[in-house]
Amino acid sequence: MGLKDTHGRKINYLRLSVTDRCNMRCFYCMPEEGVPDVGHVGILSFEELQMIAESAVGLGIEKIRITGGEPTVRTGLVDFLTKLSAIPGLRHLALTTNGLLLEQMAADLYKAGVQRLNVSLDSLNPQRFKEITRGGDLQKVLAGLDAAVAAGFPPPKINVVIMRGINDDEILEFAELTRSRGCSVRFIEYMPVVKEDGWQRLCFSGEEVLQRIKEQHQLEPVNKGDFAGPSQDYRIPGATGSIGIITAVSGHFCVDCNRIRVTARGQAKGCLFSDKKTDLLPFLRPPDCQALCGALQRIVASKPEGHGIRCGEYEHSNFSMAQIGG
Repeated sequence: MGLKDTHGRKINYLRLSVTDRCNMRCFYCMPEEGVPDVGHVGILSFEELQMIAESAVGLGIEKIRITGGEPTVRTGLVDFLTKLSAIPGLRHLALTTNGLLLEQMAADLYKAGVQRLNVSLDSLNPQRFKEITRGGDLQKVLAGLDAAVAAGFPPPKINVVIMRGINDDEILEFAELTRSRGCSVRFIEYMPVVKEDGWQRLCFSGEEVLQRIKEQHQLEPVNKGDFAGPSQDYRIPGATGSIGIITAVSGHFCVDCNRIRVTARGQAKGCLFSDKKTDLLPFLRPPDCQALCGALQRIVASKPEGHGIRCGEYEHSNFSMAQIGG
């Protein structure tokens, strides 16, 4: 089977959040005090998450990315991933992490069947990293990158939310990781998940990132492979890693969007910035596979053509990125 929305887009990618908890407090992602505690009953069980994954793959989903919050803080994650990777028809299993626990978990994640890791990393300066994350330890993240490669993973993709006046002076240093570590570095435009006044001051466009890199390096386009995300990819000649530009604000990629997402609380969305969501709990408690499949199909069918976020006015409800799954 295959999933297509009403705009003709093939939907084959599910972002599945296993927790809204995190062991960091990045200022653009999560309140300093964290998110409200809803207890175990408020978060989907691994059995319920497995049911969603199996139903989605049965409908045509080929790639699942496990997200949070921070997925590695949830007890039992490795066993869940092992079961997830065994779903017939699932072609790609990935995980996004902040890397703090990666040094001790990388080998187990690899054995569980995870094929690719994305690591969120917004500064290579220890003090700045600590400020952005409200207490994170950069050295632990770098050690996690080394452990991932030692475990057998390809060099992790590095996700950098680029923010004017905060970390835009590190663009060339991040680009160098594509040569020194072989990582694929993806520069992501800052997105206003809360309705803060003057958020535009932090916007640093993907085009500006490219121009900054081109001041020092030639860039050649990269032919993206299967399951490629929304980035425009380039390579510094001779580098084994690539540079990706994700222009979520300045240049929408909605026309190629192939994803849906489910939060750890069972809310499904066809678009990160859409206020429209579907509560899957009625189809999970008690479990009803047929009704769940129908709900997932309706989410795909109602997926909007695009979002309205631009470097100007916008309308959407406030949310914590940690609660949505990024």
